[in-house]
Amino acid sequence: MVFGLRLAGGADVVVKARTDDDGRAVSCVAAQARLAERGFPCARPLTPVAGAGSLAVHAEEFRPGGEVLYGDSSEVALRYAEVFARLMAGLAGVTVAPPLPNPPWVRWDHTNSGVWPAIGCLDNRDQSAVPAYVADIAARARRRILAAGLPCVLGHADFEAQNIRWHGREVWTVYDWDSLAWHPEAALAGAASGMFASSGPPTLAPVESSTAFLVAYQDIRGRRLTAVEQEIAWAASLWQAAYNAREEALRGETTVGGDALRVQAAERLRRAKA
Repeated sequence: MVFGLRLAGGADVVVKARTDDDGRAVSCVAAQARLAERGFPCARPLTPVAGAGSLAVHAEEFRPGGEVLYGDSSEVALRYAEVFARLMAGLAGVTVAPPLPNPPWVRWDHTNSGVWPAIGCLDNRDQSAVPAYVADIAARARRRILAAGLPCVLGHADFEAQNIRWHGREVWTVYDWDSLAWHPEAALAGAASGMFASSGPPTLAPVESSTAFLVAYQDIRGRRLTAVEQEIAWAASLWQAAYNAREEALRGETTVGGDALRVQAAERLRRAKA
């Protein structure tokens, strides 16, 4: 729940309240505050997280304005990659408790049996609605990511167009800091390379645009991903897309992401060596 408030002194602020059974919010808001202090374009938290019954609540500055950058071309991918590289560089110097468990759409590290993390609102639906290829892709991508055993870092795991606002060519605000995750850098970059174009129903960017994203990300970070990291990046792009496709199927929604996944799966699996 998000509320806009005008304080007695005239300042406009935002108050956010969400269930937080796992205690992720404290780390997410602390990391957001550190980035804001360093000048990264995001709303500056005004309070730490406080408990209110079953809710975790904090206030942050109101940062209105900006426009969504639509499109999934390689040119658009380059612009998003630059922001993601800046974001990851900023988080590299932030020390907080890992915000675990990771968000469901990137929770390939779950310890449940089967392919998917346990999510009641999805698990209690008719699983026969999910195409067999979706679970197969997810299983192969997950095995590849976990087999690499790469070290984890802090990163943004919901880097979608709908969570970012621009003023012309300049990024104005990055939202959804509750979606920070603790994963290998290559996996986080790979997931972002696949999801950056989502401005409504989740989709999967074209392979050539994900390629452009990853190349630009490495250039800006000043570090080349190893061959294994490249494979993990492609595998991560597949897992989050498969998760979204499963959710679309179970909810009976338009299969935007599922259609893109079906078309691109073979090439992304080849690049992941999965």
